[in-house]
Amino acid sequence: MRKLLAATVVAGLALTACSSSTGSGAGPAGSAPGAQALTDAKGVTTVTFWHAMTGQNATVLNGLVDEFNQEHQGKVQVKAVFQGTYDDLIAKYKASVQQKGTPSLVQVYDIGTRFMIDSKQTVPVQAFADKDGYSLDDIQPAIRSYYTAGGTLESMPFNSSMPLLYLNADAFHAAGLDPSKPPRTLAELGEDAKKLTVKDANGQTTRYGFGAAVYGWFVEELLAESGTLYCDRDNGRDGKASKVVYDSAQGAQALQWWADLVRNGYAVNTGRVTADAQAAFKSGRVAMNLESTGVLGSYVKAAKFQVATAPYPKIDDGDPGGPAIGGASLWIDGPGHSAAEQRAAWEFVRFLADPAQQVAWHTGTGYFPIVKKALDDPTDQAWVAKNPQFRTAIDELTATKPSTADSGCLLGVMPQARQGVEDAIEQTISGAKTAQQALADAARAIQPAIDDYNNSVG
Repeated sequence: MRKLLAATVVAGLALTACSSSTGSGAGPAGSAPGAQALTDAKGVTTVTFWHAMTGQNATVLNGLVDEFNQEHQGKVQVKAVFQGTYDDLIAKYKASVQQKGTPSLVQVYDIGTRFMIDSKQTVPVQAFADKDGYSLDDIQPAIRSYYTAGGTLESMPFNSSMPLLYLNADAFHAAGLDPSKPPRTLAELGEDAKKLTVKDANGQTTRYGFGAAVYGWFVEELLAESGTLYCDRDNGRDGKASKVVYDSAQGAQALQWWADLVRNGYAVNTGRVTADAQAAFKSGRVAMNLESTGVLGSYVKAAKFQVATAPYPKIDDGDPGGPAIGGASLWIDGPGHSAAEQRAAWEFVRFLADPAQQVAWHTGTGYFPIVKKALDDPTDQAWVAKNPQFRTAIDELTATKPSTADSGCLLGVMPQARQGVEDAIEQTISGAKTAQQALADAARAIQPAIDDYNNSVG
């Protein structure tokens, strides 16, 4: 999840976002060829698919690619090409736009959504669905909402994740707490953190009650849960966002809570490296941890204690929102690609979104299935029964009612905005600034980048 673009990369992307908006062989971006385009194609149509999956995730993905290729032998061949991290991939995509050599299909992380829309390189999956009469209704509403702009589903969700509160159940029991009754709010989490913190005879802390990486995504999730916007214009859903508004009372409350826990010795500050925060939880040094569903498998495997999961906490009891999804989606490129190639890419995207493939993806990787029918599959239900920690994410997502707050902010410079919040977290923890001042300063600091981006894409 923690993938931040360098400012120079984002600036370069912004400058090229409106270039190459038309290409040979496929008509203008936004039009979707029908099934006949592939039927009429001669020979094998090749789909070049750029992705950023590694390890077990790559193994499962490559298996799905092989299955699709076998079913379409002699007609379509998908070539999956690993391009490094999400940041590496989008930097290479930027270069491919400049060189007019984009891939047929590309996996882009959630916070790259605004740029991909502005790039004018893609054909919305909504256009293909409308062309075919293909229903998108089975896609989980909260997931679909994130990748929808102006009523149009721009890309097909693929590897979706949810934020969770992870618990060391053994530590809870030792402290006289019940992990089946986890903290629901920041205040409750803070009280439990005090009880879970342990010191030795020399006064040294051997276990902290709470710990999480200094990661802006966690604040985004708290704002979403509180029903508070991250950027203006309805989180960029009603036109391009022109400023961030995370310097709200809710944002300041979240940062101050975090800083107070660290400064009072009930939370450990492991810095911005997510692997360090994850290691602190897996080793038992931290009893509660905020993280993505994407790490649950590794937590269960590595921890020498019982790992429990709980819904992501809310700032205050009664907050109306739910968490925003993370992960990445699949974008079909149009300009420069033949109608047959675009159509073949869509057929592959449809294949991946099918419940059967989503069951394989969910049970093989732990990523959330994007379609509701996958959760009704007996294989999937048996897997969840054997891995009950995953049930929390299912319940959390299905309970979330899509809104502008929990659909996430569409902002062209979202990576830098997130990094600004991380600066503010560190400044608040150190006592250099109050939470409100740190967030206000971060909002001012990001404004030129927002203006430059919006001016460059028109």
